[in-house]
Order: sequence, then structure tokens, then C-alpha cells
Amino acid sequence: MRRSRISVITAQRVRRLTVAMALIGAVACSYAADPKASKFFEDALVRYEKKDMDGAIIQLKNALQIDPKMLPVQVLLGKALLRNGEVIASEVALLEALRLGVNRAEIVVPLAQAYLAQGKHKLIFEQQQLLLTGLPAGVQLQLLLLRASASSDLGDVRGALKAIDDARAIDPRSPDVSLAEVPIRIRSRQFTEATAAVERALILAPGSAEAWYQKGSILHVMGELNGAIAAYDKALAADASHAEARIARTGINIDLGKNAEAFKDLDALQKLTPHEPRAAYLRALLAERNKDFTAANAALKEVTNLIDPVPMDFIRYRPQLLMLNGLSHFGLGQREKAKQYLVAFQKIQGNSPASKLLAQILLAEPNVPGAIDVLEGYLKGQPADAQAMTLLASAYMSLGRNAKATALMQEALKGRDTPEMRTVLGMSLIRGGQSAEGVNELDSVFRKTPGQTQAGLTLINMYMRSGQSAKAVSVAENLVKQFPQNANFFNLLGMARGQAGNGATAKEAFEQALKLDGNLTAAKLNLARLEIATKSYDAATLRLASILKADEKNAEAMYEMSVISDRRGKVADAQRWLEKANDLSGPKELRWGLALLDFFLRTGQSDLALQAAKRLSAKAPDDLQVLMAYARAQLAIGDPIGAKTSLNGATRFADYNAPKQVEIALLQLAANNLDGATYSLDKALSGQPDFLPAMALMADVELRKNESVKSEKRARDILAKYPQRAIGYSLLGDVARSRGQAATAIENYRRGHQIEPSTETLLRLFGALSLQDSGKPAIQLAEPWIKAHPQDIGVQKALGNTYARTGDFVAARRSYESVLQLAPDDSNVLNNLANVLLRLKDPTAIKIAEQALLKNSTNADAIDTLGWILFQNGQVDRSLTMLRDARLRVPANQEIRYHLAAVLAHTGRKNEARDELEAALKGGNSFESVNDAQALLRTLK
Repeated sequence: MRRSRISVITAQRVRRLTVAMALIGAVACSYAADPKASKFFEDALVRYEKKDMDGAIIQLKNALQIDPKMLPVQVLLGKALLRNGEVIASEVALLEALRLGVNRAEIVVPLAQAYLAQGKHKLIFEQQQLLLTGLPAGVQLQLLLLRASASSDLGDVRGALKAIDDARAIDPRSPDVSLAEVPIRIRSRQFTEATAAVERALILAPGSAEAWYQKGSILHVMGELNGAIAAYDKALAADASHAEARIARTGINIDLGKNAEAFKDLDALQKLTPHEPRAAYLRALLAERNKDFTAANAALKEVTNLIDPVPMDFIRYRPQLLMLNGLSHFGLGQREKAKQYLVAFQKIQGNSPASKLLAQILLAEPNVPGAIDVLEGYLKGQPADAQAMTLLASAYMSLGRNAKATALMQEALKGRDTPEMRTVLGMSLIRGGQSAEGVNELDSVFRKTPGQTQAGLTLINMYMRSGQSAKAVSVAENLVKQFPQNANFFNLLGMARGQAGNGATAKEAFEQALKLDGNLTAAKLNLARLEIATKSYDAATLRLASILKADEKNAEAMYEMSVISDRRGKVADAQRWLEKANDLSGPKELRWGLALLDFFLRTGQSDLALQAAKRLSAKAPDDLQVLMAYARAQLAIGDPIGAKTSLNGATRFADYNAPKQVEIALLQLAANNLDGATYSLDKALSGQPDFLPAMALMADVELRKNESVKSEKRARDILAKYPQRAIGYSLLGDVARSRGQAATAIENYRRGHQIEPSTETLLRLFGALSLQDSGKPAIQLAEPWIKAHPQDIGVQKALGNTYARTGDFVAARRSYESVLQLAPDDSNVLNNLANVLLRLKDPTAIKIAEQALLKNSTNADAIDTLGWILFQNGQVDRSLTMLRDARLRVPANQEIRYHLAAVLAHTGRKNEARDELEAALKGGNSFESVNDAQALLRTLK
């Protein structure tokens, strides 16, 4: 049985993967590569290899017209567009490939090149997909060289050289590393070091056109023009298409008055790069020298026409282009435009605009945080500037920084103590993050002055938010006694009672609110929620429809409509209502965006979940719920690196809230960030030392970190504090199992299952027993449990996996089909069943594999399974497209690379097949088809 296809989930892994599996969804769409689209791709690949970029791009776009989700097409299109100079379109294609599921190692280098070409230098360091961690060494080296170039452009010479050193540590004999060092040294006027670097490159690659060009660049800057021309000549002899060498040689020839030679190079450049602004400027210089001012102006106009449409951000690190366009506009008499580019050029040299002017510009945008930075710096030198102080104070207030307000109230209260001022103090403390102190202040005010409504209302909200329903009810009842004619207070009382679990008295309060104010929408909504809770969907729908009739933009009513649609199984309607509510939300409203994101994750629409997360982050980048939601979306699309960053931020904002920190730790584990999970759990246990979920999860994390002594001690502490819970024994079983003590592990798991018989405790015991006697004891344990608990999907899956692993494919099929009767949308089980059917030579394997992919269209295993089954059934073209897609998503999967190689060899693409096999076999002999892969490779030697 192909282990890489069957999801063998042991009892130990089930618990660890529960959260992660819940996060991973799939877009509900079919995957059926059109044969015509596949042929377009294969033709484009041939054209790309022959450097026919225009032809390749046309064929790739033809393929996408047929099937826009073909992952190999998007990847190759991004690379072809980049080589064709269409860098913005390249970025779009590469990011689309990433969204479709390509492994980032396949596209990080061209994506970084596209960013660099656009002047988006900072993105090379900031984008999560461009982090070095987890990339193959060769890819890391290339990315480091691009980082070095970006750092140099940003003026960070030390960072640039550090990147060069890191790259050299990966491969000391790479000429590219030495060549990347040269322009950095030139920019720093370190000509001796630059020369040493280029000489190292020439020793390693004496025929390199780039090495000769770089040597010419050094000589050129040093004024040794003849030597520079000689080096450029050698570069062009090695590669006649080297545009940079030809441009540089043209410039020197113009300076030396060798116009004929310059014209020859310009003619060659016109054919090579017809849209090169530097060539146009050089033509202007030659035309002016020949007193052909009409031609000179036309050439200058060509320069500005080429550069003006490019956003300033794209060329801000290209001083030559900035100066070139400034001079061209100046030559054309366009002074204002010339100033724009010349000022931008000077910024690269370290110049900056006046602080006060910049602050005014930022406030006008508005960019309040930026204005605060500038004003604070300005006031250090001009502390008496009243206008600047006013601007700064306004900026603080607009961002809700209430520390000054708190300080003012505390100072004012020294002279006069009033309930109003105390209320303001309490609210400012709460808004400043000191919730406990603020609540205490407000509680004191309300006890002394029950009529202080603002204090009471704030207390009710704070108590309800923290789950202290009884306190919220008490304050609300007090307010109602003080103000019996206030409908809003009765509505709040109903909400507090509802949260406390008393639906009947909550309904009475809402109805009383409506008696006092028949138009109170909040009370109507709350009654609808009570009806939804009691499954009175028709009544709730009528009530919500009346609200929307009066106010068609009521997002709360739309959300409740979505809940009703969802519970009735009308998924499309539920999504439509949520999207409509979210579209109407204001700039600070997060509820509907979070609800929509959760909906997308729950329905397997991970790409839409990520889009929803990005919109939420734009609204509230530092919100705890947004950060956690963003992390869940990133995990769903397979971006654990991005999720780690989001979760690190969430950990800071969660402070010592133990339940929240446990949630974050679980997400950190799903992102494979053990250190991050440890940090979150440390904070949880600091705030609540006996919090069982945190204790148990920390023991598990310690075991994963191979700290079994710590894990065992923590497990025994748990057992001492919670002797009637199974978790202590379960964790001791995990520790014993990690040490190879099978009998001890089984004994602990069995005791845990006896204390708390459940799916979880059984699966732990099942996992340990499955390793004994070919899994027979595990099967003997699970079969009677299934008879007693026929709805237990988890145990059914584990039993099916064990049958499959032991070669009993008939029994495995029976178990998987039983699971699918209970959970027909389980893509993993469908995929496993398809593999079992393939082993049984059942022709329905294709149909089941297609269903698995329909449920999880981005899963590489599912794509590979269907591709391999199609190949076995003679559908070679469709198989090839799918296996290319799977390989791009998980290039480290040896089994997938073998499958792709087998199909490539079958179709005659032997060189490509050989590359795939060699890459697969480099990973070791741990995959199932290793013998077949070795045999196939021998036939291709």
C-alpha cells in the first residue's frame, strides 16, 4: 500500500492534528485538466526552453483561457513574463500560482526579481513567502543575492554584505556570489574589494559575460575607459545579448567621439531591447551632437514616455533612471516635472523634506502615525512650537491614546472629586488597557451613585464581555429600577439574562422594551435570536424581514438571516447574507468580516478566507481576534510561516489570558512553531498555573521538543491534581511511547481509557496496539467499540487506515465506505478509498478520486492520486497536467516526483524525467516506490 497516499492517523496523532485538520479546508471546485489546455502548456514549455518568450506567453494564455486554475501554467507564465520584462504581470501570475498552492520554493526567486524590478525592495524582506526559512539551499542562495542587491539600493551596505557572506557560506565556489558583491563595492567606492571579487568570479567562470561586464564597470567608474571597453568587448563576445554591456560601451564611445561605433551598438540595442530608455537618451545625445535637435527632442520625448507612466515607487531605487528622466524633462523645458524626478533622485543620497511640511502632508492624507513620528522628532528641536503641539495632541486623540486624558483626570481629581470625573477616569483607564482598575473605579461610582448611567452601561458591557453574567444582570436590574421608562435599559437587561441562560425572563425584558418603544430594532433583533435558538426559524425570518424592510442596510439582521440559511442547509444564501453585511460594515466594524472568514474556513473556501483576513487586517492590524483569524486563514492555504508571524503578534496582545493563549498555542502547533507554542503556554500558566488545558498542552509540547523528563513531570503533576481525568495517564503513555516503552505506554493508555472511555482515549490505545502483532490487537479493540458506537467516525477512520496498512483492502474499503455514509464530504477518506480501489483494480477508483479532489482542490496528495490513477487508466495528457500541478505544490514529496517522472518518461520527455527521479532519490530511500524509481532511472541513463 502506498503509505504516502493513505492517511495513516494513529491515536497519538489524532489528538495533535485535531486543530490543524479543522483549519485546513478546500475550495469546492472540480479539477479536470482539458487536453487542449495541456497541449498548449507543453508547447509553451518547448518555446520557453528555446527562449521564445512571446510565443510561450501566448500559448500559456491560451491554456488559461480554457482552464484558469492550471497551476503549472501560472508558474511558467510568471517566469516567462519576467524574462520578457513584464514585471507587474509576472508578479500577478506568480502570486496567483502561490494562491493556487504552488510550493513557494518554486517561485520565490522570480517573485523577488519581479519586486526588485518594480522597486518594491522592502517586500523582499517583509513578505512572508520570501522568508529564507524552509527553502532549499540553492534557492536560499539566490534569494540572499537578491536581498543583497535590495539592501544596497536601500543604502544598507552592511546588510548587503551580510547577505553576500551568508550566500557564500552556502556555496563558497559560486561565481554568482562574487559577482553580486561587485556593484555593492562599487557603490561604496571600494574598488580594491570590487576588483578582488570580480577576479574570484573570473577564476570560477572565465567565460562569464556578466563577470566581464562587472570588471568593465569597475574600470569604467575608475576612469580607465580603454580597459573598460576591452572588458565590455569580452562580455559581448561571450553573450551578444548582454544589454548592460552594450549600453555601457555605447556611453563610452559617445564620450570618446566614436559615433560610428556608438550608432552600431544603438542599432543592436534597438533590436535587442526596443523599449530601453537609456538607449533613447543616448540617441538624443548623438542627435544633439549632430545638431539634429528635432531628433534629439524626439528621443528625449521617448525617454519621458517610457519612464513617466512608471509609478515613482517602481524606480525610486534606480537613480540612473530618475536622473535620466529629470534631465530629459529639463531638456524639453518641463521644469516642474524635472523637479519631481530630481528631488526623488536626491532622496537616494540621504536628503529628506522639512519635518514640519512633511507632518502637514501626512496629516492631510491622513497618515496619523506617520505625522506623530515626524512631529515628535520636530518638537525635540522646537519644544515651544504651539502649533506643532496642537497638531500632535490632535493626532494622539484621533488614535485613542488616552494616557494623557487619564493623567489629566487624576490631576484634576486632586482638586475636585465628582461622579462624572470618576466615570471619565474609569473609562479612560479601560480604553488605556487597564480594565480591572477601570471596572473597579466604575463599580465604586455606580454603588455610590446608581443614577450615573454611563458608569452602569459601561459596567454591564464589561461584565458581559468577561462572562460575569450575574453581575451584569444585577447592574441592569438596578438601572431598570432607576429608569423604568427606558426601553434601552430593558433591552440590556434581556441581553444579560439571556447570557445567564434564562431565556424566558430575557424574552420578557425584550417584550417590555418593545412596549416602551415599538421601533427599538435592538430588541427585535434579540427576540429573533431567541427564536433562532429555539429553532423557530419561520418566526425569526418574518421578524428579520420586517427589520430589513424598514432598514435595508441593517447588517445585524443580515447576519441573523445568514445563520438561519446556514442551519437550513442553504449555504449559498448564507454566504450571500454574510457578504452583504460585510460590504456594509464601517471602517472599524470587524464582526461581519470575522464571521465571513469563519464561514469560508468552515466551507473549505480557504482562498476567500485569506482575502477576508486581509481586509480585516487592513481595518485592525493589531486586533487579537483579527490576528488569530488571519493565522487560521494562512494555515488553511498552507502558509505556516505567515501564520507564525500573525500568532506571535496575537501572543503579545493576549497578555496573560490563559484560554486565549492556549488557542494561540494550538495554532502555533498547527504552524509547526514549537517555540511559539511554548511561549504562549508559559504566559497562560503564568496567569493561571492550574489551567488544565494549558498544563496538558505544555506536556505535549515538551514531548515534541524531546524534553521527555519535563513532560513526564508535568504529566504526573496533572495526575496528582486531576486524578479522575484520563489526560494524566494519556500523557504518561505518550512519554513512555516516545521512549520506546511500548508495554508501559499501553498500560497507561488503557488506564486512561478505563477512567474516561471516549474516542480520544480509545484512539491513543488503538495507536499503541496497532504496532503490535500486525495491528491485530488494535483491530480487536476497535471492532466492538464500533458496534457499540456506530457513529464514531474517528475510530472508523483509524480502523480503515490499519486495514489498509496491513493489506486488507477489502476490509479497508468497508470501513472507509462506512465513514462516508456518516461524512460524505471527507476528502481524506475519499482519497484513501480511491487508493484502496486502485489496489483492488476497481474501475470506480477514478470517480472516487475525482470526488476527493472536488472536496479539496488544492491538496497535492489528492491531485497526485487522481493523476496517477488516470495514468494507470491510459489518460496520459490529463495525468501529466495533474502530476505537474501536484509536484509544484509539494516538491519535497518523493512519491509525487516519481509519478511525474514515470509519465514524463512515457511521453518521451526523458531529460525532464531524469531530473525528477534524481531529485526524488536525493531525498533518501524512505518512499514506497523507491525501487521502481531506481529501476526507471537506470533506463534513462
